[in-house]
Amino acid sequence: MGVVSGIVAGTGAVDALGRAARGVAEVFLPNATDGQRQGAEAQKAALEQLGSEFALDRRGLFDRFVDGLNRLPRPMLAMGTLGLFVYAMVDPLGFAARMGGLAYVPDPLWWLLGAIVGFYFGAREMHYLRAPATVPIPVRPEPVQSAWIAGEDDDSANSALSDWQADRD
Repeated sequence: MGVVSGIVAGTGAVDALGRAARGVAEVFLPNATDGQRQGAEAQKAALEQLGSEFALDRRGLFDRFVDGLNRLPRPMLAMGTLGLFVYAMVDPLGFAARMGGLAYVPDPLWWLLGAIVGFYFGAREMHYLRAPATVPIPVRPEPVQSAWIAGEDDDSANSALSDWQADRD
């Protein structure tokens, strides 16, 4: 027995037979280790991409200050308008005096204010209108054609259906 195993082991036949058996087995059942390795690599690549998308760039103090200023107009307009309602209820006489003072503002200044506010919000709206749509358009599936659901031009191609319709009539 020892002689036969020594001869077989010496030729490398057992190793070749083992590799062949593993190759045949992987045709029917994939290698779980390779599958896990590929899954881990895919997850790592996805995390790296996500990390690069949300990485903070190091910008200067002035750039951060201007970005903060650009975020203020809409909240200030909204909170200011609500503040006017509160002020009118808390001090009606003071509110009336301030609103009467607005009557002395010349019309061209109101037009300038309207242009500034209109251009600010119009530019924001145009920015979002020009941005590409992030939602992909779904692809419609092809209509199903079969012997049970057939188009008008498919009746002649299905001889069994034509025979059945002829027998029915």
